[in-house]
Amino acid sequence: MTYQRDFTKKLRVGVVGLGSHCYRNILPTLHYLPVELRAVCDINLELAQATAREYGCKAYASPPDMYEQESLDAVLLVVSPFEHPRLAIEAFRAGLHVWMEKPVAVRANEVEAMIAERGDRVAVVGFKKAFMPAAQKAKEVVRSAEFGALHSLLAVYPMSLPGNGQAVLEARKFQNWLGNGCHPLSLLMAVGGKVAAVTSHLAPNGRGVVLLEFADGAVGNFHLASGPQPIESYSFFGERAHLRIDNSFRVTLERGIPSQYGVTTGYIPAGFDSGAITWEPQNCLATLENKALFTQGFYQELFYFCQCVLEGKAAEEGSLEFALDVMKVYEAALVSDGKRMEIDA
Repeated sequence: MTYQRDFTKKLRVGVVGLGSHCYRNILPTLHYLPVELRAVCDINLELAQATAREYGCKAYASPPDMYEQESLDAVLLVVSPFEHPRLAIEAFRAGLHVWMEKPVAVRANEVEAMIAERGDRVAVVGFKKAFMPAAQKAKEVVRSAEFGALHSLLAVYPMSLPGNGQAVLEARKFQNWLGNGCHPLSLLMAVGGKVAAVTSHLAPNGRGVVLLEFADGAVGNFHLASGPQPIESYSFFGERAHLRIDNSFRVTLERGIPSQYGVTTGYIPAGFDSGAITWEPQNCLATLENKALFTQGFYQELFYFCQCVLEGKAAEEGSLEFALDVMKVYEAALVSDGKRMEIDA
């Protein structure tokens, strides 16, 4: 692990949006990244000034003023999805690379507008569920020969869809399906790939299932759960094994136990090549592996962004193209109402 003070090559960054989420999760993550925080910006100038004093940098109330006065390589946008398109395009035009929080926008066409203005700049969206260590392990396992073809996926997540989805889209309303539905959607799509069609089956209270037909042939069930936490889980079922993620950090690979019906008498065969393998953080030491910034994916998504910029390569994970695919599924699920909605390639 390399800490901010130890990197020899760093990005000069500014941060826009200094609310509670940024202060609790994004700013603390900078300690582990190859960055130099040059400036912070918020429409609440007093908040920006207080934060700037703490981090030893400049404070601004206007992003254009910050871009004009500071020599920046990149900007981190931690604001509302209503503001992401405008601010991202503004930053691209200023020649800056952009990392932004999820959700990326309110409508899919706004993501298309950002792609059109991006040019050769790096842009990454902070889909933490797709970047967290558990998701990275899921991608490794699911794509292995030992796992075999991916047949089906299951997500269980506390969520509901609002009624009259077309009106919600047209009015550009913010609701939980936009704010947090992108978490499980991004994880399922990071592992399963592009979605070809979506069908939502909902009870009157908005609970139910969102059926995802993946382009590669797998079928996903996003179960819109209710009830108290802990409740979040993901399962990936393959030809020769299946993998489960519980509460974002416990990963279990089920490899099966050899048995012959009516013949086998022991449930624990000899050797080490069958049964389950479980990975989870160890909480016996004050180490990085069990900190939420690392288990939830904040570090991974931001470090990946920095790597792409420093190495001069386009982003693949969390890219605007991936974000556009997520937004298309989000919109299709809203308006489905039991009808199968095909997703444009």
